[in-house]
Amino acid sequence: MMGAYFVWLLVMMFSLKMISAHVEFTNFKCKALDQEFCNFEYCAIKAVNRSYKYLTAKAYLHKIPVTRVKVSIGLYKRFSGYKPFLYNLTVDACKFLKNPKSNPVTSYFYEFIKEISNMNHTCPFDHDLVWDKLSNENVNYRMTKILSFPKGDYMVELHWIAYDITRAVLKIYFTLS
Repeated sequence: MMGAYFVWLLVMMFSLKMISAHVEFTNFKCKALDQEFCNFEYCAIKAVNRSYKYLTAKAYLHKIPVTRVKVSIGLYKRFSGYKPFLYNLTVDACKFLKNPKSNPVTSYFYEFIKEISNMNHTCPFDHDLVWDKLSNENVNYRMTKILSFPKGDYMVELHWIAYDITRAVLKIYFTLS
């Protein structure tokens, strides 16, 4: 009797794991709006295998040090085109990096890149900016376990603003299924 219950429990746990949500990157676009200020060496989705993909990007900064940076973050969900979904905010990155706990929503988005980026210190930025291997597993964990999102197609749009001028735009497209 106890053995049958244990087997049933294992089957149920396996079934729940199989129906859990999964993030898959569909596109990654980086556009430098001011080529004299910055440009991208690379901006790509890399596929290790069919289920493991990651984002990687490197931006050259031509006018360093950068001492005033804002980031505008927008989350969009596809409903007959991409429409704003939950979050659309602009934050002073220099102030935020001095006290990351000051804004919980910004902190949620910052946690995606904190460990894989060299943008994890306060201003000034006097070096090229790198994202190295933002994996779909990391995004999946944060979008299903930390803060649960409904299934669908999403886009995160980041406007990088230096000295009150938008210098670059990154767009990350993914499906949560």
